[in-house]
Amino acid sequence: MATPNILLVTKGHPFDRDAFFGMFDAINVNWTHVEQPAARLFFSPENAEPYDALVMYDMPGITFSPGGPTFETPGEAYKESLLALLEAGKGMVFIHHAIAGWPAWEEYAEIVGGRFLYMAGELRGQSLPDSGYRHKVEHRLSVLKDHPVTRDLPETFTMTDELYLSEVFEDSIEPLLASDYAFTRDNFYSATRAVAEGKMFDNEGWQHEDASNLVGWIKTYRNSPIAYIQGGDDPDAYASEHYQKLLENAIHWAASADALEWARNV
Repeated sequence: MATPNILLVTKGHPFDRDAFFGMFDAINVNWTHVEQPAARLFFSPENAEPYDALVMYDMPGITFSPGGPTFETPGEAYKESLLALLEAGKGMVFIHHAIAGWPAWEEYAEIVGGRFLYMAGELRGQSLPDSGYRHKVEHRLSVLKDHPVTRDLPETFTMTDELYLSEVFEDSIEPLLASDYAFTRDNFYSATRAVAEGKMFDNEGWQHEDASNLVGWIKTYRNSPIAYIQGGDDPDAYASEHYQKLLENAIHWAASADALEWARNV
């Protein structure tokens, strides 16, 4: 297909702007950047029409403060607008911390295929602890399926990146990538300790069950093809040729007619 035009959405989590936007300059996409909350205006079939896909590197619905984060519930008009966009079949790619977005809106987790919880909470009828994080993990990724998103990637490749011990809805996703890292409590730090208590890199007394090692997947919601890539924390990840190829592939797939047809017929 022709070079896709994408809307690139950020805000809510710090990142190296020069390195991040330089990565998008290096791959085959035409990108327009907008930050939250202004980005919400584009989440409708009419306002998103100029873009072939939306790429989310944002974390809407969370405000961080010294006493801990507060969570915003999106208004009904916004929910209806976003769901109408998904009904229309707009392709979306969620990257890294975007899986933490809209924590007070459970349906958003179903759209993405999982959730990173900054605070303990309810999800799918279960009481769950806060999620875990670990920076600068050198790990090996394995391609699980030959797919346009994984095309031209080696069967295995290494990256250094941040990983999450978080919720993955394996019953509603199609796995594409797995990590060889051990997704166990001892290998991660508590998100709540970091954001509510100011204790970075702390897991004393924190409990969390082992979690999925899936770090890339595709899925559908309504009529939209959706991809999620857990990687993408910092310039080390942005500079990876394999990560750049993965991101480019995911965007081209989400923007394609084939992906739209797949999403409508799954």
